[in-house]
Parts: sequence; structure tokens; C-alpha cells
Amino acid sequence: MDASRRAFRTLQPFECHQIKSVQYSITGDVILIAAGNAQAKVIDRDGIDVLECVKGDQYIVDMANTKGHVAMLNNACWNPKVKDEFISCSNDGTVRIWNTDNPKKNKTVIKTKNKQGKKTIPTHCCFSRDGRIIAAGCQDGSIQAWDTRKPFIHTTYLQRTAHAFGSDISCLAFSHEGNILASRGGDDTLKIWDLRNFKDCLNIATNLTNYYSQTSCLFSPDDKMVVTGTSVKKGQGSGRLVFMERDTLRKLYEFDVIESSAVSCLWHTKLNQIVVGCGNGTTKIYFDPEKSKNGAKLCVGKVKRKVASKEMPMKGQIITPHSLPMFREKRFRSKKKVKESDRKDPVKSHRPDLPVTGPGHGGRVTSGMSLSAYVVKNMALEMKDDSHPREAILKHAKAAAETPYWVSPAYAHTQPRTVFHEEEEDEDEEEEESQRKKMKIL
Repeated sequence: MDASRRAFRTLQPFECHQIKSVQYSITGDVILIAAGNAQAKVIDRDGIDVLECVKGDQYIVDMANTKGHVAMLNNACWNPKVKDEFISCSNDGTVRIWNTDNPKKNKTVIKTKNKQGKKTIPTHCCFSRDGRIIAAGCQDGSIQAWDTRKPFIHTTYLQRTAHAFGSDISCLAFSHEGNILASRGGDDTLKIWDLRNFKDCLNIATNLTNYYSQTSCLFSPDDKMVVTGTSVKKGQGSGRLVFMERDTLRKLYEFDVIESSAVSCLWHTKLNQIVVGCGNGTTKIYFDPEKSKNGAKLCVGKVKRKVASKEMPMKGQIITPHSLPMFREKRFRSKKKVKESDRKDPVKSHRPDLPVTGPGHGGRVTSGMSLSAYVVKNMALEMKDDSHPREAILKHAKAAAETPYWVSPAYAHTQPRTVFHEEEEDEDEEEEESQRKKMKIL
């Protein structure tokens, strides 16, 4: 993605169905999508289908006996600790656990029931940070949670009057420490719960308008704030993003996002950027130039590619048929021919240096030659001398005698005249003495 913020690929995973939730896996290689139909789908990063969950038999009364959902999905999310496991909730009154190795049948079925023991619709489901608890917000205003280490027959945590009856709980979010739960209700409230004492909420924030069943809430990466968006009707103002203190739910900061509702939001921990999805189909990303890393900063820094010029005739040229060949200009019918001609010109095309193939200077170092070998080779070529080594040394004898550098300056005062041992004269004297001795003997 460049500065124009255009997607490199557009796809339609479900025809004629509203997309409810999209989430990357913990490894980042696949994406889980839940839409208005009964079958969740997993695609890879290139948009290619990996698997699609099976649809159950809608004529069976007991939902525990069906292999999949039979009604519209409301949400789906990955297990934060097991990369091959995810859950989904549907209007058929169940939360189902799936495994990517077997999409033809769900792994476990969890039924959500109201106070009378009848079916109630789960509008949102999620895992805790450690993957041990599955929580679901239901249409009757209740929050139900199960411990994955126990059977799913009875709830481990249950709050029947968490939000107003008939108001969809649009989002549940666990804190990073794991004991605190935030719930966003359709009754324009946000509540904070402690799982260690689940009878009463810790705090409640009101006057947070919510018209969407997907309005999200989340905890900041440092676990000190809770963030959520507000909804507005068309032409009646702007949706706002509200930051509240976690313990007291006191408003710390809020700002207008756009002249529409702020529905979904995501605060990425590593990138330190906030992504907000709006009701009019736009997405906004907020980042800090100093504290954020990568993400939107990479898009802003990339320059938009130049649009290739369309094939079109060139401007008129002056034709001189009787001029000398050296003064004639080449005639091109289109810009394509001009580009091909410029490509062949090494100057206009900025052709790099060709690799070094034989003895010589210059050129580009190939992969088979290290930099040190290349430098040594060039130095050897520059210092190449075919003369005799003795003659090469004697070339510098005069300069060494006039301007000595190494040994001679040390003996300039004590031994101004250098005396060398002459081996040839000694050998001649020894030969003469040996001849004299031979003559005397004779």
C-alpha cells in the first residue's frame, strides 16, 4: 500500500452477505471471516480459500446433534494460544469450537440459555488472553462464560442482568492481566467486571450511544484505559472515540472521528496504532510519528507510482528526406518505440557497470568474487612489473642515497660513510693465496 492507500487486492468472500468479523490468526498466515450466512471461512493472506465450515442440518431440533451452525453467524475469533482452533456464535443459540484440521464437523457445542432454560442468541463471543475462558454476550443482556478445562454443561461465570434485556451486547474484551472484563451493551453503557467477584460490576459508563451490534470496546496496551466508539444518526453529528480510565471509567480524552458512527476499533500492541472502522464504510488509522512503528507509517512514506502513459501518437516532426544521414532525426510512430530506443542506449537507460570477466580495470564485482580478492587483483594488475627484481630495486638506489629514510639517518653522525662488506674481493684474494701455496709446493 502506498500513499494513495489503495488495497493491492479486493475480494468478496461471501456473496450478498454482510461481513460481521474479520481476524488474523496468532501466526498471521490466515484470516478468519464470519458473515451473515451460517458458514465461517478461513482464507490466507493472498485471499485464497483455505477452508469453509460445514453447514448443519436445520431440520434437527437439538443443535448438539448438528455438525455446524444452521443460522446467521454473529462473530468468530481465534484461540490466542492454539493456532488451529477458533470459535463462532450464531443465531441458532450455540457457540461452537472448531479445528482447522476438521472443518466438516465442529469440535464442541456450547448452548446459551436464558433464565427459563430456553435458547438465547449469543451476539458476541471471545477467548480470554490465556485461552482458558470462553465468554459470550447474549441477546437477553446476560454474560455467560465457561472454563475450557471443565465440561461445558454449566456456566463457570454467569451474570443475567449485565445489560438491559433485549439489548444486544456488541462486544466483550478481556484485559491483559486476565481478571477484568469489559462489556459494551446496546443500552448505551459500558461496564467493567471482575471475574473474581462477578455479582456486581466495578464501574459503569453511560451516555455512550450505540446503534450497531458490532460496536467494539478494548483495553489499551498498558491496561490503564478502555476505548470505545459512539454512534450517531445520519446528518446529526460525528461519531466519537472515547478514552476512559479503566478503574473509574472517568473520561480522559475524546475526539470526533468522522461525520458517521465509530463502530469498530483496534489498538495494535506492537505497532501502537489505532484503527477505527466507521459506519459509512471508511477506515481511519491514528498513529504517533515518534511512538508508532511501521504500519501506517510505511504507507505514508511510499510515493505513489506514476501512471503509465497510454499509447498515443507522437507530436509532429519536421521531415527532411534529402538531408544527409548524419543530420536526419529518427522517426517514431509512438512512445513505445521511443522507450525501446532509449532502453538500448546505455547512457539514457543508466546501464550499470558490467561484471568483471577478464583482466582489466573497472566493472562490477560478481557474486563469485569477494571484495578482498577483487582489491588484491586490481592492485596486482596496477603493480605488475615484468623487469628483473634486482633491476627494479636498483632503480631506487639513487633516491635512497640522497634522501635516506629507514636505517641511514640513525648513523648519519657516527658513521657518515657507509662501509659494506665486499664478498667478491675476498673470494679473489683467497684464490690468489691458494695458487701461491700450490706454486711453493711445486
